[in-house]
Amino acid sequence: MLIKIRKDNAILASEITDKSVYQDRRQFIKASGTLALAGAASLAGIGALSVSREARAGKKISGYKERAYVTDEPLTPIEDVTHYNNFYEFSTDKEGPAVMARAFNPHPWSIKVEGEVGKPGTYQLEDFIKPHTLEERIYRFRCVEAWSMVIPWVGIPLANVIKRFEPTSKAKYVEMVTLYDPQRMPGQQRAVLNWPYVEGLRIDEAMHPLTMLAVGLYGEELPNQNGAPLRLVVPWKYGFKNIKSIVTLRFTAQEPKNTWQVTNAREYGFYANVNPEVDHPRWSQARERRIGEFLKRKTVMFNGYADEVAGLYAGMNLHKFF
Repeated sequence: MLIKIRKDNAILASEITDKSVYQDRRQFIKASGTLALAGAASLAGIGALSVSREARAGKKISGYKERAYVTDEPLTPIEDVTHYNNFYEFSTDKEGPAVMARAFNPHPWSIKVEGEVGKPGTYQLEDFIKPHTLEERIYRFRCVEAWSMVIPWVGIPLANVIKRFEPTSKAKYVEMVTLYDPQRMPGQQRAVLNWPYVEGLRIDEAMHPLTMLAVGLYGEELPNQNGAPLRLVVPWKYGFKNIKSIVTLRFTAQEPKNTWQVTNAREYGFYANVNPEVDHPRWSQARERRIGEFLKRKTVMFNGYADEVAGLYAGMNLHKFF
């Protein structure tokens, strides 16, 4: 199995290769293999390495529970996790968000809770998070473009948050909305998507123990380009489902239309479950390339979490509900 509950012999945080080792390795490769690029950046007054460090700098998170769930697969280097991102609110280029999001300030931050709940309201991030115990979980992360990573997230189970706001019996779905602020998120000045970004889960998916709201990775606060200060992580679904910079949780009786579904329903469905048997219309989903590896590997059903989540979709036609 890919996922296992922490045991006494589970890997500890102290046993993870220090991220500085990854950074030094990456910097050495860049320095030795891209001298011309580094020189051009220096002439422009911006050193390539200083940009990289600023883009990933984050405050340490203390007091979180380590290894609630783990995987025995190698972690993706933090340099790759923080510099190969889909975040169209800043840039449509994979490496663009790390640069374009540098000036974004995610504090203060508030989250609206509305719809079919007993305790609606607007909550400051600190009050939203404070009642819960943070924990670290290492999850596989699979993007619809057939690349994947293994990331140590820090956050809280979404189920804990949902219970706090007392959803009514009419709450069948949870709709989530990203911040809309074109001045702070310059990518929103372009009509590449219908802004603001919207995603949603069925209530049983949202309440599943694997679903989490992340506030950090690698033991540090989320970098801006990774969805600061609060993002969704649903490890058995494709990356576009994992909405970033959340400002609204709305509980609804009807299935919400997610942004990519509205943009192109033929290519992007509501569920977005990782399924090697259902190809994207323009490419196969049967294989994936782990960032940092040369060869592709077989895509695993539900991204390797079938034992935990397959029951959510018992009896469903997964080719129709994709």
